[in-house]
Amino acid sequence: MRMRDLQELAIALVTSLLFATGLTEAQTWTPLIHPAPFSANAPLLLTDGTVMLQDTGTPNWWRLTPDENGSYVNGTWSHLSSTAASYGPQYFAAAVLPDGRVIIEGGEYNLGSQNWTDKGALYDPTTDTWTSMKPPTGWTSIGDGQSIVLANGTFMLANSLTKQEALLNLKTLTWTPTGTGKFDINDEEGWTMLPNHTLLTVDAYVNRYLATGTASEIYNPTTGVWTSAGSTGVQLWDSSAACGGSGSASYEVGPALLRPNRTVFATGANRCGAGHTSIYNPSTKTWTPGPDLPNGDDIADGPAALLPDGNVLVDTSPGIFRTGTKFYEFNGTKFTQVPGPANSIGDSSYYGSMLVLPTGQILFTDFSSDVEVYTAKGTYKPAWVPTIISVAGTLVRGSTYKITGTQFNGLSQGAAYGDDQQTSTNYPLVRITNNATGHVFYARTHNHSTMAVDTAANVVSTQFDVPISMEPGPSTLVVVANGIPSSPVAVSVD
Repeated sequence: MRMRDLQELAIALVTSLLFATGLTEAQTWTPLIHPAPFSANAPLLLTDGTVMLQDTGTPNWWRLTPDENGSYVNGTWSHLSSTAASYGPQYFAAAVLPDGRVIIEGGEYNLGSQNWTDKGALYDPTTDTWTSMKPPTGWTSIGDGQSIVLANGTFMLANSLTKQEALLNLKTLTWTPTGTGKFDINDEEGWTMLPNHTLLTVDAYVNRYLATGTASEIYNPTTGVWTSAGSTGVQLWDSSAACGGSGSASYEVGPALLRPNRTVFATGANRCGAGHTSIYNPSTKTWTPGPDLPNGDDIADGPAALLPDGNVLVDTSPGIFRTGTKFYEFNGTKFTQVPGPANSIGDSSYYGSMLVLPTGQILFTDFSSDVEVYTAKGTYKPAWVPTIISVAGTLVRGSTYKITGTQFNGLSQGAAYGDDQQTSTNYPLVRITNNATGHVFYARTHNHSTMAVDTAANVVSTQFDVPISMEPGPSTLVVVANGIPSSPVAVSVD
């Protein structure tokens, strides 16, 4: 079990080190023009295009609003309301729900104390208010649990210290148990949604009597049952005993992401050298070991994000919880080292969180005031683009409309962490640009017809609220999913 400090590190890094031999220089990191006035953590993309972030380990939350041209680098900060004074979690479950609200649950730490709290809270961005949540019946902990919004819009939560899982009814805010047949407890594991709506997890074997293992499991939302997904081929969870060590295992694993080719890229932590990786093919229901992370690096908790071109950006460390991170892009075959943000030399992978922005860039936090944005060089394929089928041609400010189309939820959850720190963005945003001024506005979306990923040709929909502050006149509208925009359609804003 990890023990992690909350200290901020004051690190000066010579810029030239970012472009040392072997690094790919086309990719860039850009710090925000206005540094965060707090210790930034747990970014979540609200459905109005703003980003919600926590002041690490406290009840305090902030909002990052992009500028009038849609730039997050030039964005501005504002306060949001705080959770109850007794609830300031760190390493917790989180999700943006289909109605646009945000839920946070548990925390390995609460107000700086490691206690695997069972507290939770629900945030309504339309009223800027929090509502405290009760845990599922019989639960005494949630901790650094994993969570996900299932394809049907139901929020699913794990108790990190047991095999317990539960489903939340968003209308009654009541919990129902689920998840029978789980092989091991939930601790340190993450959930990846597959195109058929099932969930994939790599077992972390939190059992003192198990030193090695390569098990994985599939959760079926229809039956509520876990079954084996086969051997990962290589061990992805950390165990010092597996390589003859005498220290206790941390049981960490790395993030796993569904890629546009419909395979899952899963990363690992390993004290015995480099972290292993493995690739799961849902069609054949088989795993194939991938390349080890370069330079002896691993991801013992840490973020990864899907880039618009299908590559995966990963944040790695030179050993379990050690500092000096390196960043790589994985293209399905090999890793390419890319520059890291300014604090890389003093960070460990578990400091990081990644969020896919509507611009296709990746927002990165590391518990410091230095929030940075990664811009990749690649672009998406036409087949991955959302398609608009129908939307009103005239939009009245302050009114709500329905928009239909295909692939509104993207091809993946967008980003992942080892277990907690969920920052999924598999939901549609509506972006409207005024033709005369070029100013960008996001119309808050809600009531998505699905939260599935890779919905292919299936027709889906969402509702959106045209901002009262929007400039009138001829405009263009796009739907954005995981940073990939649809082709624009012409609308008139009244």
